[in-house]
Amino acid sequence: MEGVDHLADERNKAQFDVEEMKIVWAGSRHAFEVSDRISRLVASDPAFRKDNRTMLGRKELFKNTLRKAAHAWKRIIELRLSEEEASRLRFYVDEPAFTDLHWGMFVPAIKGQGTEEQQQKWVPLAYKMQIIGCYAQTELGHGSNVQGLETTATFDPQMDEFIIHSPTLTSSKWWPGGLGKVSTHAVVYARLITDGRDHGVHGFIVQLRSLDDHLPLPGITVGDIGMKFGNGAYNTMDNGVLRFDHVRIPRNQMLMRVSQVTREGKYMQSNVPRQLVYGTMVYVRQTIVADASNALSRAVCIATRYSAVRRQFGSQNGIETQVIDYKTQQARLFPLLASAYAFRFVGEWLKWLYMDVTQRLQANDFSTLPEAHACTAGLKSLTTSATADGIEECRKLCGGHGYLCSSGLPELFAVYVPACTYEGDNIVLLLQVARHLMKTLVQYRSNVLKAEDWLKPNVILEAFEARAARMSVACAQSLSKIDNPEEGFQELSADLVEAAAAHCQLIIVSKFIEKLQQDIPGKGVKQQLEILCNVYALFLLHKHLGDFISTGCITPKQASLANDQLRSLYSQVRLNAIALVDAFNYTDHFLGSVLGRYDGNVYPKLYEEAWKDPLNDSVVPDGYHEYVLPMLKQQLRSARL
Repeated sequence: MEGVDHLADERNKAQFDVEEMKIVWAGSRHAFEVSDRISRLVASDPAFRKDNRTMLGRKELFKNTLRKAAHAWKRIIELRLSEEEASRLRFYVDEPAFTDLHWGMFVPAIKGQGTEEQQQKWVPLAYKMQIIGCYAQTELGHGSNVQGLETTATFDPQMDEFIIHSPTLTSSKWWPGGLGKVSTHAVVYARLITDGRDHGVHGFIVQLRSLDDHLPLPGITVGDIGMKFGNGAYNTMDNGVLRFDHVRIPRNQMLMRVSQVTREGKYMQSNVPRQLVYGTMVYVRQTIVADASNALSRAVCIATRYSAVRRQFGSQNGIETQVIDYKTQQARLFPLLASAYAFRFVGEWLKWLYMDVTQRLQANDFSTLPEAHACTAGLKSLTTSATADGIEECRKLCGGHGYLCSSGLPELFAVYVPACTYEGDNIVLLLQVARHLMKTLVQYRSNVLKAEDWLKPNVILEAFEARAARMSVACAQSLSKIDNPEEGFQELSADLVEAAAAHCQLIIVSKFIEKLQQDIPGKGVKQQLEILCNVYALFLLHKHLGDFISTGCITPKQASLANDQLRSLYSQVRLNAIALVDAFNYTDHFLGSVLGRYDGNVYPKLYEEAWKDPLNDSVVPDGYHEYVLPMLKQQLRSARL
């Protein structure tokens, strides 16, 4: 029934202050108030409608995205939104667009790698959207191996210019978002060549299109790379292909904060430490971890609410059992709920880490940089892989209806899954973490305490520390037996990836435990977070039981006790499940899911959505008289079958 909260009984079971949990999830009261206000602003604006997105053709879909991006910019100016508010507005509009790369990659690249003079020239133009930029690094033939990029930037000392050129087909820039149809400028990564010498890959600001008629400038071939996975999904983004035919740019459009080319063509390092470049990478990857928490929490919210609405089997007095009450459903769903919170808190820590590293770099302190680089690389890999898998699991948890576009889950998956590849392939990143571990071999405590009570943080933490340490040591010992270190690394890469993942899981568990040591206000809030922390850790222990037992971290008896505790924890989560996803504070507009509606009024809305499909515009489908009727009337020409 319209206007009735079908999940009211579930919400009344909550054993904690949901409003306070919303603040914990947002990170602060201020962040909550901004997000709450902006999300409602977007939800109430019909210009940001998105329920028809999966039914639009590519051209119409893309034009619709341009319209929304323009409307969003108009509202940002009219309402005089701060940078934080504008960022939240783009987030809640919830549509991949050229603006994502402009604000998320183009601007940070100039701020991180440009000189003060370059920033003064280009950043104001970008902030006013007088130019629109993208980040052109990946090529048709090279992605993760940045040092293998083929685009060249050759200095011409006579003209004081760089000549940007694509010498091969595989040197074509391929994938940059915003490049295909919109961007006027790009930060292009190319091999710097002066006087015949290759100085490696550097960044250059290159204008691509005329600011008058938007046509590509001479020597530039640019377009869209075509349809991608999913219906609407990431097809709102104009991922592009770009080729240069001896395109000339002024020397001062090389990003020169770290290294420079003089008027005479001499290549030299500036007095700014080269390590500063890594600050941008740390920033981008910490935002990706935060995005993982956002995407997983959306999927979990949909699956949890629908699991409480849906009833199947176990009929007593004519009332069937809620799907969420089945232990198999809980064992699949609740670890994902716990993971959403875990990723949120490790994302908060990474945000702090980025600020700490930035301050240290400015003071010429590089001591924490290798660990920060390894942490962000590993956590980007772990959280994005777990989130992509988790969204798909949530779709399956919703049964057949989860396969409908109106469930919101297929599109959420299609939009999210490229995160496993962009900004570093996830396996390649874990191997980078493994290299760091082999160099440092962090000495964890490895004596596990009595395991009778698996709810003690120190017991959990020491088990994860021991597992991570012993897996790393085992890899190091195996490497030492192989004469050629690089060959050994290749041979043992599968084991090294597992050791790196164990290290990253330890970080997430430890940061969740650290969060619990803070002063957390609100009735029952801290207790619920403790339950979720234990669910996350004990689920990982159960999932990777072989690692924990084979490395001698725990005994089979202790593993059995831990599993008993995990089952007990699921029962505690069950009472609060709906309230815990309500704490994400997502509007129905943002969720974009009939199954995940706040009021739980699923079935009438599913029925209503079905009739909106263009196929239902006519009772008799186009093509019936041409193809189906002749079949029915036996009027098709004879054929040998």
